[in-house]
Amino acid sequence: MANAVVFGFQISAIIRIRDALAFATHSFFHENEFRLIHTPIITTSDCEGAGEMFRVTTMVGEAEKLKDGKKIDYAADFFGRQAFLTVSGQLQLETCACAVGDVYTFGPSFRAEHSHTSRHLAEFWMVEPEIVDADIQDVMNWAEAYVKYMSQWLIDKCCDDMELMADKGCIDRLRMVASTPFERISYTEAVKILEEAVKGGKKFDNKVEWGIDLASEHERFLTENEFQKPVIVYNYPKGIKAFYMRLNDDSKTVAAMDVLVPKVGELIGGSQREERYEVIKERILEMGLPLKPYEWYLDLRRFGTVKHSGFGLGFEQCCCLRPALTTLETLFPSQDTQEEQICN
Repeated sequence: MANAVVFGFQISAIIRIRDALAFATHSFFHENEFRLIHTPIITTSDCEGAGEMFRVTTMVGEAEKLKDGKKIDYAADFFGRQAFLTVSGQLQLETCACAVGDVYTFGPSFRAEHSHTSRHLAEFWMVEPEIVDADIQDVMNWAEAYVKYMSQWLIDKCCDDMELMADKGCIDRLRMVASTPFERISYTEAVKILEEAVKGGKKFDNKVEWGIDLASEHERFLTENEFQKPVIVYNYPKGIKAFYMRLNDDSKTVAAMDVLVPKVGELIGGSQREERYEVIKERILEMGLPLKPYEWYLDLRRFGTVKHSGFGLGFEQCCCLRPALTTLETLFPSQDTQEEQICN
């Protein structure tokens, strides 16, 4: 029914809001002298190391014939090896950043994540900047500035469409996000706050302990109950973050950060990148990933690099913050969840 849904006045407003946010994104980065890079959609490397990728192959018939645990010989495939739809353009962006300075990409990403919730999409768009000579503090500053810029853009240019939303508090929330300094706490401090809340009688569906990946209910508690404003959590346990994030001196945490906002939870994820060759090589091996697909990426460290950092923002999540919709696929009727994989 996607072709019929777009005639609703709220969906029409959402499409205009999405267009405005896309224009604002390009405006923000060009005003700050970032270069737009179009990163590959088909890739051989898993940026996140989670293995939740869609495979690209011309050997579907061969795969159906294999039995008894035999593996496909991808040397005979179109690319001569395994290939996938990208989950992120970050690794390629790092190459460009080292060559031309601050860069960003804005394009489609694909995740084969087995989720039956309405808050996960198989296909979505990502905004990803890569910033040269930036550490974890710098990337937190850039992420906060970007979210504030986007919020103010909508206040200035899209109030009529925002007023069509069922959530009548969205404009006030945007004003708060645009004008309020974001709270910044370490992951360890966040867990302590959540543990104190549990001791005080707060019930969470997901257990709270150091080392967990914070669930949406934890993130929303921090933003909506504890601080009542956006929160940036940083220095996460290395076991729940990607291999490319810089290992801190304690060897337990990495220089990673997440921007959490009311009504949504995590909006942005970012980090300072690991620039030390031996350290990042060991991290790749720790995660059970093969070195060969990442040799080109390791060359950036092997032959010299610069300190750099970046973040990623799921564009549909960004749109979701503004009208405070509860399901991501509502933001654009042709986006795919696991339940509705392919558009007609």
